Amino acid sequence: MPDQLGLLTRIFIVGLFVLSLDLVVGIAGLATLGHAAMFGTGAYAAGVFALHVAPDPLLGLGIGLVAGALLAGLSGAFLLRYQGFTFLMLTVAVSQLVLSVAHKARGWTGGDDGLSGYTMGPLLGRFEFDLEGRVAAYYALAILVLGFYVARRLVDSPFGLAVRGIHESRARMAALGTPVYRRLLAIYTVAGALAGVAGALSAQTTAVVGLDSLSFALSAEVLVMLILGGAGRLTGALVGAAVFLVLHHTASSINPYHWLFIVGGLLMLVVLFPPAQALAWMRKRLGGAP
Repeated sequence: MPDQLGLLTRIFIVGLFVLSLDLVVGIAGLATLGHAAMFGTGAYAAGVFALHVAPDPLLGLGIGLVAGALLAGLSGAFLLRYQGFTFLMLTVAVSQLVLSVAHKARGWTGGDDGLSGYTMGPLLGRFEFDLEGRVAAYYALAILVLGFYVARRLVDSPFGLAVRGIHESRARMAALGTPVYRRLLAIYTVAGALAGVAGALSAQTTAVVGLDSLSFALSAEVLVMLILGGAGRLTGALVGAAVFLVLHHTASSINPYHWLFIVGGLLMLVVLFPPAQALAWMRKRLGGAP
């Protein structure tokens, strides 16, 4: 510290993004590879708002939330009529459509050059964003804690239990009278809102938004993070994001060309020996020790 504040801020932001994905994949059981669409939309919305309207961080955060929720709600109203592989491919298609729009709307997004040239105002009118990134780190951490609290309350509520039930068996929950489509659309919209907030945070703390924030590669990366940490537990999203980004930072600094071999090997270990199974084995070994 303070040399690693930028990395910490990135971990907090990506942790919130992976948390939003966990609501879709781990809780609702909806496999998606287009979640970056909501993240990037929130980032561009917050950046455009700061550049053309007002540089207030909290207002921009609200704009990112609304943008992510709107995209998730509108696209989900169509996507959630399908299941399985069809749903998966349609999420990729929506993400690519949003990426194409951002690429062509150069007047607003900057196209390939990205959106830049805006400066965020002081947080709460008092705390300026410093060069060390201290304010940005505390700001991102506070939003992550708030997002995790909202997600936890939602998942533990009767609504969240109903969504978990839909994940286990759609037919059974429908037979019990649960409005399956509306429940899934609601959780998908909430996840989009959280992803939009994460995107807005990224735009505000880095002061630049690029097309990579809408890319398929980003969607795939956050899915890998979720698998590393364990889907369906919320805390796994935070653990996976932290492990992946620290590993990326460390391995790429040692060998910037082959660091993906390390990540691939770790992912294979997680698939072959799931975290729950590994923890059970460790408890058994420790319990049996004298």
